[in-house]
Amino acid sequence: MGEGPPIILLHGLTATRSYVLHGSVALVRRGYRLISYDARGHGESSPAESYDYEVLAEDLGAVIADRCPDERPVLSGHSMGCHTAIRYALEHTERVAALVLISPAALGLPTADEVLAHWDGLADGLEKRGVDGFMDAYEGDLEVTPDWRETALGITRQRLERHRHPEAVAAALRQVPRSIAFDGLDELRTLDVPALVVASHDDADPGHPFSIAEAWAEALPDGRLISEDRGKSPLAWQGGRLSRAIADFIDEPAVRERLD
Repeated sequence: MGEGPPIILLHGLTATRSYVLHGSVALVRRGYRLISYDARGHGESSPAESYDYEVLAEDLGAVIADRCPDERPVLSGHSMGCHTAIRYALEHTERVAALVLISPAALGLPTADEVLAHWDGLADGLEKRGVDGFMDAYEGDLEVTPDWRETALGITRQRLERHRHPEAVAAALRQVPRSIAFDGLDELRTLDVPALVVASHDDADPGHPFSIAEAWAEALPDGRLISEDRGKSPLAWQGGRLSRAIADFIDEPAVRERLD
């Protein structure tokens, strides 16, 4: 969508390509070209045998080779998407103009057994009873404050209903949390690419802890952190505001120099 320098959008686990900027075209109006795709097994994409970050990064490389082979794109990813972007950028730093890392969820370490049990429970629910089964498992583990509970449930159900192959999403739910995108914060310290890290406060989105986003922004040599005001809707959920923040970041001379 649009014309101009490319921004590739990468969605999170259980989401689709619509759930990075939530339909906002503000970046198109600012003169950028948006390239989005459904990750393997999600949305309209076909199922696959593997869903680890090695193959997710390879898929991203294929999109870049197909859609902007002679350009250096900005990679803008949410959760699983930002981990995929980091994996690709660590391996192909010269091919990336900048990174927008929305709601990172891990520190490049093995996932704890109790967290894996949560993801396996979601996969079990989806496999056995479809979206309703997933939602029962999700609601049982949901720890947001009461003000955000109905919003979180509504968004989650809406995106779960958009997958052509729910059995593939269930497989991804088991594999992605067991995959490690990078080797701890020390590896992030080697990635000298302009990076905007978008954090959300834990009362609305505890699955993407604010402290992890802070750690990413501190470790990245050219990282900076932004977030919504405490008590407000997460910036990651606000497509228009998020798009404007991304445009302001990309318009900075240090980023434009790499993009052009």
